[in-house]
Amino acid sequence: MSQRDTLVHLFAGGCGGTVGAILTCPLEVVKTRLQSSSVTLYISEVQLSTVNGASVARVSPGPLHCLKLILEKEGPRSLFRGLGPNLVGVAPSRAIYFAAYSTAKEKLNSIFEPDSTQVHMVSAGLAGFTAITATNPIWLIKTRLQLDARNRGERRMNAFECIRRVYQSDGLRGFYRGMSASYAGISETVIHFVIYESIKRKLMETKAAANMAAMDEEEESVKDASDFVGLMLAAATSKTCATSIAYPHEVIRTRLREEGTKYRSFFQTLSMVIKEEGYRALYRGLTTHLVRQIPNTAIMMSTYELVVYLLNG
Repeated sequence: MSQRDTLVHLFAGGCGGTVGAILTCPLEVVKTRLQSSSVTLYISEVQLSTVNGASVARVSPGPLHCLKLILEKEGPRSLFRGLGPNLVGVAPSRAIYFAAYSTAKEKLNSIFEPDSTQVHMVSAGLAGFTAITATNPIWLIKTRLQLDARNRGERRMNAFECIRRVYQSDGLRGFYRGMSASYAGISETVIHFVIYESIKRKLMETKAAANMAAMDEEEESVKDASDFVGLMLAAATSKTCATSIAYPHEVIRTRLREEGTKYRSFFQTLSMVIKEEGYRALYRGLTTHLVRQIPNTAIMMSTYELVVYLLNG
């Protein structure tokens, strides 16, 4: 791959990630709150008069209830908590990811059968590992800010204060909490790209067959526009399947990143969540995650493909 091609993929990946992050930030905040161990604090205040104290801790709000309470207690601005670190991190994260994915795929195509399932799986895995290792501290800060629930009028913690608190309490190691869960989440990325590339290949084959029967330039431009719609649907479908299978790692990662948490490692957290809250707790926030992730992934992937298409002429 030439240096220009690498830069194109870096830029396209960064653009895709940034656009998706801005448009879906409120859903990201709600999802993170639902995944945390402190979400029950909201519901306990609301239902204290009707639910006895012993069972309050086991009740958790739904996405709409959580959204309503955030708006009432903290105001609309809280729905964009962590957007700063998200924007700082999403561009380099997605840029690193797509560049690593494209580079690895080209290298592996010379070893395995070109564009085979093995190539897509290994490429996605290597790309995920590279991006996670490079950007975990940014996502930890983002999660801490999203979990920082303050009532209206109270002074909110900013990113620099959050960095200082993490360093004072845990040192440099503290910035890499939750990374083990992120590594476990590479399985989601692998599943996603295998399905996505398979659907994309089918779409390209269909387009090639259609082009044989139509040569009109106007029809060609219409087909090009429809290609991006197809890519959005392919991205949404593949991400839904992958997320539903690998979602528990998201909950574990959020718990590991909580401030002053009792959670210490991936398997210890997995065991504790199941023991204290049951298996259903591993899927808390899944609905919100899907509602956010599907459009986010579709926007990100289609923006990526569009930028690559435009820059490559």
